[in-house]
Amino acid sequence: MSGTQRSGSAGLSEAEVRLRLAKDGHNELPRPDRRTPMRIILEVLREPMLALLLCGGLIYLLLGDLRESLILLAFGAISIVITIVQETRTERVLEALRDLTSPRALVIRDGERRRIPGREVVRDDLLVLAEGDRVAADAVLLTARDLHVDESLLTGESVPVRKQVAGSPALADHRPGGDDQPFVYSGALVVRGEGLAQVEATGPRSEIGKIGLSLRGLQAEPPRLQQQTARLVRLCFVGGTAISLAAVLLYGTLRGDWLQALLGGIAIGMSMLPEEFAVVLTVFMAMGAWRISKARVLTRRAAAIEVLGSATVLCTDKTGTLTQNQMSVAELRLPNGMSLRPASSEDASVADRFFELARCGALASSPEPFDPMEKALHGFARERASGEAEDQLTLARTYGLRPELLAMTQVWQSSDQRSFFVAAKGAPEAIARLCRLDDADHEAMRDAAGAMAKDGLRVLGVAAAAYGDESLPSSQETFSFRFVGLIGLADPLRPHVPEAVGECRSAGIRVVMITGDYPATAVAIARQAGLDVKDVVTGEQIRRATEPELEQLVETANVFARVLPEQKLRIVQAMKLAGEIVAMTGDGVNDAPSLKAAHIGIAMGGRGTDVAREASSIVLLDDDFGSIVSAIRLGRRIYDNLRKAMAFIFAVHVPIAGLALLPLVFGLPLILGPVHIAFLELIIDPVCSLVFEAEREERDVMARPPRRADSELFSWPLVGWSILQGALSFALIAVIFVVALRTGLPQDEARTLAFVALVVCIFALVLVNRSFSASFLSAFFRPNRALFWIFLSIAAVLAVTLFWPAASSLFRFGPLHLDDLMVTLGAGLLLLTAFELLKPLWMRRLRF
Repeated sequence: MSGTQRSGSAGLSEAEVRLRLAKDGHNELPRPDRRTPMRIILEVLREPMLALLLCGGLIYLLLGDLRESLILLAFGAISIVITIVQETRTERVLEALRDLTSPRALVIRDGERRRIPGREVVRDDLLVLAEGDRVAADAVLLTARDLHVDESLLTGESVPVRKQVAGSPALADHRPGGDDQPFVYSGALVVRGEGLAQVEATGPRSEIGKIGLSLRGLQAEPPRLQQQTARLVRLCFVGGTAISLAAVLLYGTLRGDWLQALLGGIAIGMSMLPEEFAVVLTVFMAMGAWRISKARVLTRRAAAIEVLGSATVLCTDKTGTLTQNQMSVAELRLPNGMSLRPASSEDASVADRFFELARCGALASSPEPFDPMEKALHGFARERASGEAEDQLTLARTYGLRPELLAMTQVWQSSDQRSFFVAAKGAPEAIARLCRLDDADHEAMRDAAGAMAKDGLRVLGVAAAAYGDESLPSSQETFSFRFVGLIGLADPLRPHVPEAVGECRSAGIRVVMITGDYPATAVAIARQAGLDVKDVVTGEQIRRATEPELEQLVETANVFARVLPEQKLRIVQAMKLAGEIVAMTGDGVNDAPSLKAAHIGIAMGGRGTDVAREASSIVLLDDDFGSIVSAIRLGRRIYDNLRKAMAFIFAVHVPIAGLALLPLVFGLPLILGPVHIAFLELIIDPVCSLVFEAEREERDVMARPPRRADSELFSWPLVGWSILQGALSFALIAVIFVVALRTGLPQDEARTLAFVALVVCIFALVLVNRSFSASFLSAFFRPNRALFWIFLSIAAVLAVTLFWPAASSLFRFGPLHLDDLMVTLGAGLLLLTAFELLKPLWMRRLRF
């Protein structure tokens, strides 16, 4: 309050404004150290997955395989562009925060009122506040008349809070939220009344600025899947290089043909070069983001897709997330105890008895309201009235709320101008005082209001009076009010929330509500939503709790009420320390730090702020809580299909590498050269990228618990399953090739037979890996349009290489006879049957 005496009622002078601007800076957050596109590119190139992808393209370019090189380099370029776009958008987080401050502010300077840009507001400025204004800076009230402010962006409270001037010097330590505070905060919206306030903090020193600064210090979770895949790729790359060098040395030393040894080594290196992993991961993440977007969910960071399937806790805000952030009349009670719940009652005769209560509630509100409660009262009365009575009345006077009497009164003059109709609404205690209720009636009202409050309703008392004098009294307490009844207002639950919460429970995901609202309201909404309400933890308990105590609290409590922004962040961090994989939903500025700190930040796209959206990794475009469940289901499906694709890649590389190595070890004619490997890559890549990605979800995708956070993409059972598939395929093809040579088949024809058998076995491995749990017949009949067209295309290209002389010469293929074709098809069917019989036994070890 130090500036009150300096500025006075005339406000600051221009000289004082310049001094404060020079000292404190403009009323905006400091611009972050923005990364240039070149800096982002360099950071992207340092990612091991992308570096290996580009290295693979360069290796193919050096080998002269321009087609494969261009494909890999194109994937790398696309990945770079997508990452740059996403990272550039992320850089706008703090800029979005600046936009939330008032674009214009009305201040008093040099004794005059001036409308200035919000960024030019300085400490000790006098802010003039009126309905509809957004507060430009944190300030302390000097005067206030019926002032109500919506601070939901900062606190999450669903209803505006009442403000009043401090009777004594205001405390230095104050926070948003709660009624009767003498402080207003940057970004809050004035919904009723007016006031004059002196600025205490601007820019990064304001409450909204502190949130912005905390965002700068938080780092997003690193993508686990990329780290695991990069480690696997490095192992395969090193192992493939070692085997290639050993094969070259072995063949050259034993047989003296170093050129053949070099060609064989190149073939082995190409067969074991694991560039498919990078391609598949990139494509799966991009296609996954597209599929999730069809469910009206925008994926801002691809890394979030991989974590969706492992989420164990879903922390949700109440206002605007579980609820609609729109007040509605939930219950009406008459003085005789009769009650009406409009949502469940359709009896018109019963509803008519409550018409007066509804009409008086609307008449006691501002004619053009900003307050969401008053909007709800007007809407409810309008739905049930013809409007004629209100059209015949003219507003004559308003008596606003006062700290000593929390009720407001509207006086309406009749069309004949001879009488007045008086309507009042406010806190039940204040209405009881205006109506001069006796002890028994007062006790009955208090009990009714308490019962309504337990259901999470905001309870208002309503009174009415008739007045015949021409001159109106100075105080609303002069009127002879009669008690009309109680109105309970609620922020209704979104329709599909209970169903979505139930699905989360069946999927092993604990739903936790974290809100700035009052405990009674939070508990009522939590029960309606279907949450397990055991303990309710308040912000005060969190403030007093040590980190170990907080870890114990978050393990059992599912409802947190009256929580401040930094406490939300503490809750998320405590859950992460407890080993939980945390998804956090939110829409306000107060949610941004916890959204960024969570493994999965989920922002509301419709009502959500730019800050929440930019800090999150996923945005719900339609603000539907049920979309979260759809996103989790798709995330689990994407991860399942990625495992299938990776298992297929690992399995199919075993026979390819084995057939490239077999001739070098046993002195047989070469089966696979670089051109054969390149052709096979054209089969493997689209199969993995399109067929497996398009596979439907497993039947138990939402009936199993989340996978462990530390689970490996390639677990030992999955590696064993892939090696088993690859080893049996290699053994079968090798037998076919060796037997063909022993029976006198020419080398080119034996090579053709082995190569076609390999392609057929690859088809069989695709069918085997389509599902972890489906039956044998589903391998053929499980719908997948991409599978049909890919198989048809590969068969056509294979036919061209076999029967077009130029292509068969390039591949060194001989003629393929009908009995040879039957052998290859029989080999594929044998593999498919064997693995489908083995699958039920092995899949038990593969479960998450």
